[in-house]
Amino acid sequence: MRSPLMRRLGLSAVLALVLAMFGLAPSASAADPNPADLKFTTDAATTTPGGTVNLTMTLTNNKTYDLWFVYQTIDPTWLTTQRPDLKYSITGCSLATANGSTPCSGTGPSNLGTNYNAPIPPGQSRTVTLTLQIAADSGCNGNIGFYSYFYTEFSDSTNYSGGPVYTPETRVLCA
Repeated sequence: MRSPLMRRLGLSAVLALVLAMFGLAPSASAADPNPADLKFTTDAATTTPGGTVNLTMTLTNNKTYDLWFVYQTIDPTWLTTQRPDLKYSITGCSLATANGSTPCSGTGPSNLGTNYNAPIPPGQSRTVTLTLQIAADSGCNGNIGFYSYFYTEFSDSTNYSGGPVYTPETRVLCA
């Protein structure tokens, strides 16, 4: 004799089989990508005191609505802050456009969002390059890295927070 629980499980299994045969069962699908995606690259993995490295940030709108607003921070990683002999600063900022690069504002650990020239249409990206200047008297054999948090708002009244997103590290070498 079957218990009430066994009958319920059996009925559920039969119902799931019938739904699957008629194509009505829920299917497993890949998760939607993040509404906004931030990626970092650098033009060099190493530099020397007095050198520069370009840190490129690309923000992509993965939604079907315009990305209207971006707020972003950029800060040194904990390991970078533990090396007081590493001296550097962010000295430049440029936005890539169809007509070439244009200067932007908000360098350093501040609001970088205005640099992306929002709105960003669905499926499109904006690329901003920060110039990292290593001081001539900087220490050596240490890594400089950053992390970022960002907040975005879309024209469909939704928002998304992302991060931390980490940059590739730049190794400061002495010749």
